[in-house]
Amino acid sequence: MEQTSASNTEISGGVHTSRQHDSAHKHVTGTAEYTDDIGEPIGTLHGALGGTDRPHAKIISVDLDKVRSAAGVVDVLTAADVPGVNDLSPTGLNDEPIFITDTCLYHGQPLFAVIAKTREQARRAATLAEIEYEDLPFETDVVGAMNAGYKHVTDPLKLQYGDVDTALANGTNRFSGEMRVGGQDHFYLEGQVSLVVPGEDDEVTVYASTQHPSEIQHMVSHALGTSSNAVTVNVRRMGGGFGGKETQGNIFAAIAAIAAKRLKRPVKMRPDRDEDMTVTGKRHDFHVAYDVAYDNDGRIEALEATFAARCGFSSDLSGPVTDRALFHVDNCYFLPNTRLVSRPMMTNTVSNTAFRGFGGPQGMIGGERVIEEIAYRLGKDPLEIRRINFYDEDKRNVTPYHQKVEDNIIARIVDEIEESSDYQARRKAVIEYNQTSKVLRKGIALTPVKFGISFTATFFNQAGALVHVYQDGSVHLNHGGTEMGQGLNTKVAQVVADEFQIDLENVRITATHTGKVPNTSATAASSGSDLNGMAAANAAQQIKTRLVIFASEQYGVPEEQIDFVPNHMRVGNQLIPFADMIRQAYMARVQLSAAGFYKTPKIHWDRDKGQGRPFFYFAYGASVSEVSIDTLTGEYHVDRVDILHDVGKSLNPAIDLGQIQGGFVQGMGWLTTEELWWDDKGRLRTHAPSTYKIPLASDRPKVFNVTLAQWSTNRERTIRRSKAVGEPPFMLANSVLEALSMAVASVGDYRVCPCLDAPATPERVLMAVERMKKA
Repeated sequence: MEQTSASNTEISGGVHTSRQHDSAHKHVTGTAEYTDDIGEPIGTLHGALGGTDRPHAKIISVDLDKVRSAAGVVDVLTAADVPGVNDLSPTGLNDEPIFITDTCLYHGQPLFAVIAKTREQARRAATLAEIEYEDLPFETDVVGAMNAGYKHVTDPLKLQYGDVDTALANGTNRFSGEMRVGGQDHFYLEGQVSLVVPGEDDEVTVYASTQHPSEIQHMVSHALGTSSNAVTVNVRRMGGGFGGKETQGNIFAAIAAIAAKRLKRPVKMRPDRDEDMTVTGKRHDFHVAYDVAYDNDGRIEALEATFAARCGFSSDLSGPVTDRALFHVDNCYFLPNTRLVSRPMMTNTVSNTAFRGFGGPQGMIGGERVIEEIAYRLGKDPLEIRRINFYDEDKRNVTPYHQKVEDNIIARIVDEIEESSDYQARRKAVIEYNQTSKVLRKGIALTPVKFGISFTATFFNQAGALVHVYQDGSVHLNHGGTEMGQGLNTKVAQVVADEFQIDLENVRITATHTGKVPNTSATAASSGSDLNGMAAANAAQQIKTRLVIFASEQYGVPEEQIDFVPNHMRVGNQLIPFADMIRQAYMARVQLSAAGFYKTPKIHWDRDKGQGRPFFYFAYGASVSEVSIDTLTGEYHVDRVDILHDVGKSLNPAIDLGQIQGGFVQGMGWLTTEELWWDDKGRLRTHAPSTYKIPLASDRPKVFNVTLAQWSTNRERTIRRSKAVGEPPFMLANSVLEALSMAVASVGDYRVCPCLDAPATPERVLMAVERMKKA
């Protein structure tokens, strides 16, 4: 139904307007309630994990007597105490036990849990176990695992397009290489936490910091040996997630639930930061090996590449993560002949998991390395090589997974950012500076992004919502997405306000609740607004249809003469306040509640063939980064960043800008300072803020210009023609790594690609400078 204006007034806070995050004032004043802030019921007990101190060993004996007799200890749980299934595998492969029994597969793997009167008592008691081991060989590194013949944790994927072998054999020019791409800890401000309150019969209520309430529901029910309808999960907000709360909260919720039912008392689990970082998965690090053919202009003729990932001891989400890595090797480039293979390797480390971009960043940075190497071999600006390989609208528009790129706007994005950032003049100035500067060197790079939007597991591309309109005209909104600071709730509320044409202040956002909206998909894959916004709109539209029918009958006016206008309904020539119409409808027994639903159209995927349309659409962007390095120490600064990003027709420009800025800085951390390191005993040593370095406020670019592509609109029918903004900006940080590479290459007069591995820590930059000097 077309909306028109009743007067010069407009609603407050509808779509396409900048509104502050609904909880922003609570975040900055410290009044936002997180799971750990919920008032603990009388008698609440606290749990702590007891882990192994070997990376791979047979467990010969376990003596928990000192643990049980420690102060405050109420109970100790082991695998024998799990009433249901002792498994937390999100993919159903039964390879991730709650508690191990006979063999440990990584350092710190949970063997038991202590339930005590206080958190401190539980943690202290958990250190008192006496365990005898028979050590076994172990591998923490992905290359070491391949050399040792370790298995894949799940089936590899192969994508193939064209005749790769012939094109490589007949290539104009050819080279091969390899790259290391590091992992990353999520480092959410709020750690993992679950509070479980037992109910009648087999019922439990779970308060958890999770991106996937329905998975927590399923895992808890399986662990308890009951059905999903006995488990209710509540999530009001998280203090960050980034993928780390998609599956990694399962163990804490399951153990708390087992203890709560066993002891008939509320149980809470909240690991401290060290324990959280030790026993939860990270971003997968990769080893990339590639073989490339290209012509004398720099156009890629063929690419064969293998992406091997450190997956950890179990599959977790490594299958879809390594799949998505392959989906993004092409980035914005047409690869006429390509074969891409994943190798999801088992290692004796914690099982890695989802992280913002879900493998896409690792695949994309591997593809960008190929572009960079070609540029240095031909003595050209990498931007020139990028342009000549861009997808076009004609024949060069099919991806390695056989999906056509039909919404390509990257050429315009790059043209505009090149001009607005004054890239060419600045690149010339950088080269001139490097000719005379003996110690400090500069680099500049412009890199593009094309990121596919949708879950590659097609069944996840669905969402539900529940909308109630109360007698006073106020609206209650609930949907299946979770709020982790990204502004999802605000955006969905704006959609509902826009549907009813009422002020945003009249829409109340409520906690995600599996008893209100069932079978929720994870808030991941940048799909939160797309899926839940459409579901909420569908629910509102159902109620609007009923209101129109009622108004037509009540006032004797044709339905086509009835409309929703700012805070009113227009019925013929009458303007009736929205709240008055709602009251009348209630008195006439019109249903004012609706459950909405949405499923993403057009997508399909055949993994066995490596073909299909896994993505509904693509989001685009480009960034220019300029850096300075000290060639004596390897230290560096990011001096300036310019970004032009495509979010379609933005639902909330202010929130989208914040997501782009935050995503870029987090991506910059992944590629520069954030390093995961295991020692020769298989222990993760970067497990706290003292040893793991995320970007600080002082590390943000000195000049940071971020602009939305205001002219963009989604060609596909998404919610108000917007595009996803959660993950794509993360990969804009690729320009930082390439700018550092150029600064290093200047030491060798740009004749050799430095081949910087990520993260490009000051140590790696310095070592690369020394290699350039020798070269």
